[in-house]
Amino acid sequence: MAGGLKEKARIMDKEALRRALIRIAHEIVERNRDLDQVVFIGIRRRGVPMAQRLARAIEEFEGRKLPVGILDITLYRDDLSRLSEMPRVNKTEVNFPVEGKHVILCDDVLYTGRTIRAALDAIFDLGRPQTVQLAVLVDRGHREIPIRADYVGKNVPTSRREVIECRLEEVDGVDEVWIMEQP
Repeated sequence: MAGGLKEKARIMDKEALRRALIRIAHEIVERNRDLDQVVFIGIRRRGVPMAQRLARAIEEFEGRKLPVGILDITLYRDDLSRLSEMPRVNKTEVNFPVEGKHVILCDDVLYTGRTIRAALDAIFDLGRPQTVQLAVLVDRGHREIPIRADYVGKNVPTSRREVIECRLEEVDGVDEVWIMEQP
């Protein structure tokens, strides 16, 4: 139980999560024929292993190694003053040019769209990509700004009182997605 929330329903187990990422990887290849122009950027925390897994899957079936970067959006958030007096800022690690590239931005859950808006600001501070395409493991709806994902592992309608919790092996020691609720 995290943050006073209790598990309501597991909506993806390890195998469902693996299948969703493989499907997204295939969709990315189909949409982006020139893989030399494709780069992955994961939003720090769980967007990073997602980006790494997608790039690894494409390497396995296409034989092409694609760059993967790590994006920290802390200072780009519109709610920074509400988070903490001293927010923890991590390093952005994008060691390749984004100028003219097709950036595949990865995050675990798409909710209000505010995290993605912050990530877009951070990416454009690095350069001007040709396109930015969004890949998310779960789209739960409730957008507050007009952002949509190009690649979605699973659409999960939720109430605003519920929370989607993605757990990834690299961060949490297990691969699964849960709907959490207030007890």
